[in-house]
Amino acid sequence: MWLLDRFLRRAIRTGPLQITDADGKVHLYGSGQGAPLCLRFTDKRTALHIARHPSLGAGEAYMRGWMVVEPPHDIRDLVLMIGAEAKAAKTHMDAPGRFSRMIDRAAWRLDQFNDRRRSSRNVRHHYDLTRQFYEMFLDEDRQYTMAYFSAPQVGLEQAQMEKKALIAAKLHLPADARGMRVLDIGCGWGGLGLYLNRHYGCEVLGISLAPDQVAFAQERAQAAGVADKVQFRLVDYRDLTETFDRITSVGMIEHVGARHFDEYFGHTFDRLADDGVMLTHTIGRAGGPGFTDAWTRKYIFPGGYIPAMSELIGAIERTGWKTGDIEVLRYHYADTLAEWYRRTTLHADRIAAMYDEELLRMWQFYLVGAEQAFRQGNMVNFHIQNVKRQDALPMTRDYIATEMRRLLSKEAPPVWHLAPKVA
Repeated sequence: MWLLDRFLRRAIRTGPLQITDADGKVHLYGSGQGAPLCLRFTDKRTALHIARHPSLGAGEAYMRGWMVVEPPHDIRDLVLMIGAEAKAAKTHMDAPGRFSRMIDRAAWRLDQFNDRRRSSRNVRHHYDLTRQFYEMFLDEDRQYTMAYFSAPQVGLEQAQMEKKALIAAKLHLPADARGMRVLDIGCGWGGLGLYLNRHYGCEVLGISLAPDQVAFAQERAQAAGVADKVQFRLVDYRDLTETFDRITSVGMIEHVGARHFDEYFGHTFDRLADDGVMLTHTIGRAGGPGFTDAWTRKYIFPGGYIPAMSELIGAIERTGWKTGDIEVLRYHYADTLAEWYRRTTLHADRIAAMYDEELLRMWQFYLVGAEQAFRQGNMVNFHIQNVKRQDALPMTRDYIATEMRRLLSKEAPPVWHLAPKVA
């Protein structure tokens, strides 16, 4: 315990944080007042496991049940406390030695080789959990990316509808887009593609490397009677040869890998019509380039990387694009993740029965760690609008808000069918 104790005495200034170690000894950290957040270590290996590599070790200790957060607090309270301490001290909590950090960065570099076979395997690692699992915490349309909260009282279903409206507005489609073709790279469960067809009449091709996502999206298109207009394929974007009038990519470029940005923007440039528009929606770093932490690489997104704006713009410039618009979206994903965590915890018993307690805790740790990065760290979302011709877009941005209002006036958000019933 001495090594973790030494680390926490430097790291926790306010707290208060109380740890009961596996031998029953109580340790208190921070000078804050009030009831402490209490942890209990159930295994003698816990303290050293965390001290050697804090974020990886803490995540694994929580997953395995070696570290228990005592009620009334939970893992979200702990992670947000640690994030607040790090932000106040302007330090990074995950502070292994220089050699360990070099090893970690080297492992990340190897992880970034995403050829077609490896990309497919990486995507299946995350997205091939059962459909019922994602229903436990996503909105009714299964949007698994940042929602757009236009006001504090907006619920998740409304916020996800506003996100789709914002993306659609930035694609600058005509109100009647019949005969136009849209490519949706990383189509998820098909919600955006179906939305675009419903409101514009355009044909949509959604592509993904996750078999269950594609199968479910195809079922949705069939049920809506638009399978001839909205199609979904299990294919790598690099294997497409068709041309499209619009391209959208929502939450996909994070899976491309840092080594493949030029390849990605080069291939999409070739797939877009000369007067077309492409909208990239991605998580981004508010600072400069970095690397993916070991816990996320190992358990959540192998091969993934969240880019800095400089990395994306460099690739965009090198591949011939012109940038029409950039928007930085702050805190929207933090609120999205907080609601996903709430819904996950609401259905904790069902998820544990479906899989096991370890997967439930892994998912909780993933969601709260991500929320902390957006709420207290340097993660944001980017919207980057690219064109080949500068006259493909209006002179001002007014058209975006105008089109959003038009779209949002046309339908109400669905009601989440897994919400608890009110007596």
